[in-house]
Amino acid sequence: MMEQQNRSMNWPMVASAVAVAAALGFGAARMLAAKPAAPSAAPVAANAASQAPQPAAGFAEIKIPAEYIKVAQIAVERIGDGGLAAEIPSAGTVTAAPNSEASIVSRASGNVIRINRQLGDSVKAGDVLAQVESQEAAAMAAERNTTVARAELARKNFARESSLFQQGVTPRQEVEAAQAALAVAEAESRRASMVARNANLSKDGSSIAVVSPIAGKVTAQAVTLGGFVQPQTELFRVAGNARPLVEASVAAADVARIQAGDRATIVPASGAPVEATVRSVTPTVSGATRAAMVLLTPAADARLVVGEGVQVRLRVKSSGSGMVVPEDAVQNIEGRDVLFVRTNDGFRPVPVLVGTRSGGVAQIVDGVAAGAQVATRNAFLIKADMIKAEKEE
Repeated sequence: MMEQQNRSMNWPMVASAVAVAAALGFGAARMLAAKPAAPSAAPVAANAASQAPQPAAGFAEIKIPAEYIKVAQIAVERIGDGGLAAEIPSAGTVTAAPNSEASIVSRASGNVIRINRQLGDSVKAGDVLAQVESQEAAAMAAERNTTVARAELARKNFARESSLFQQGVTPRQEVEAAQAALAVAEAESRRASMVARNANLSKDGSSIAVVSPIAGKVTAQAVTLGGFVQPQTELFRVAGNARPLVEASVAAADVARIQAGDRATIVPASGAPVEATVRSVTPTVSGATRAAMVLLTPAADARLVVGEGVQVRLRVKSSGSGMVVPEDAVQNIEGRDVLFVRTNDGFRPVPVLVGTRSGGVAQIVDGVAAGAQVATRNAFLIKADMIKAEKEE
């Protein structure tokens, strides 16, 4: 049986081992995880009483500095309520929220004569990212000026005919014809002005401005100074500051179990779990994948990268009893299943009674209370250091 006193472990060495495992690949990581726990000197009783959780006092607290928990990528999650069937694992992708990402193109062909923003720069709505010199711009400017002049001439002609009609010099038909010509000229002038405005035509009419419609940061740039660009070709991409969303696919059989407002956990590549809420569920499934799409809203403090793949665990309403944790959180020490419960200074191994294991999650029947924070991803590193410390003593 292990000593009762607390131990301070060499976690810089553990963090270094994790870094080496990441560099050498999956094989090295398996070597770290492959150390078996030392067998208990006392045999495990065969009766049902031996399956019940043992007192937590049988294990000493493991002191781990918070900075090394982060370096070793040990994830800490809160235990959720509900039976095993209340959690649906899935794969997802981080996507930009509506109106929070913009693909910016040139409205005319021509040569780039100025670039004002580059990759990674912050921009505001309306900022000019680049300037394109174009013959089409000159044509737009000419048409706008021509239609404005025609409208002004038609306006003067209508005023003259109206005056002559009031004096009884011209018939009403002349006034009506002048009024119709004015309406046509003004419509043409508005159309030409709108085309120039939508194309971001410069005041001198020689170039087209490439303008960002939203505030954010430039995440893509496909333009060089002096290069020739075609209309409707993406030159920049700007990502806004709005919170991203997560799209997860689920089987058709699970669609009816998921509702807007259900809670979920998102596990990105960093390993730090993120709480989320189901925003919506598509009522139909895709013809190719036979899966429905679930849209999740992450917590406000989530740090997710648009485009990255994530793991999603959907927690749906269920009448099942017990609690569920990721299966990696359950470690076997001296023949007993334990969870590493977070403390102020590190973790304490707490024996638990495990029910069914399925789909990468395990049902916790007894031993810990719902809401407790336990180590999940890389929990085996804590176990490995416990075994090492025991052998050294």
